[in-house]
Amino acid sequence: MSDPKPSVLFVCVHNAGRSQMAAAFLTHLAGGTVEVHSAGSAPADAVNPAAVQAMAEVGIDMATETPKVLTVEAVQASDVVITMGCGDTCPVFPGKAYLDWELDDPAGQGIAAVRPIRDEIEQRIRQLLAELLPGNG
Repeated sequence: MSDPKPSVLFVCVHNAGRSQMAAAFLTHLAGGTVEVHSAGSAPADAVNPAAVQAMAEVGIDMATETPKVLTVEAVQASDVVITMGCGDTCPVFPGKAYLDWELDDPAGQGIAAVRPIRDEIEQRIRQLLAELLPGNG
């Protein structure tokens, strides 16, 4: 009997940069072993083009992603909720792990400013994956 997949929700206000990059990295690196979602309390109209470009540089396509609205149901369905240092608040439910990653905001930044944010997110995702799936890394 196997355990159900862990579920991770990334939250940022606009769900257009940091949370999208984090979700894309976890989806890519976890290879289907983790359920991944992202959302924002005030979703933007589109994902940040510099974030899409930065992720394309490392072989991850986010071109078809769209910002999604944060719902209570999304939080309830997640084992781990990660806010991205953007002051967003989530409904709190017992038994969930809540983390806040302080990350620079890529909004309005060019690709040169987004690359280090992307790289820091990748490092954090690799660490998260090692914690979620010990022995699989």
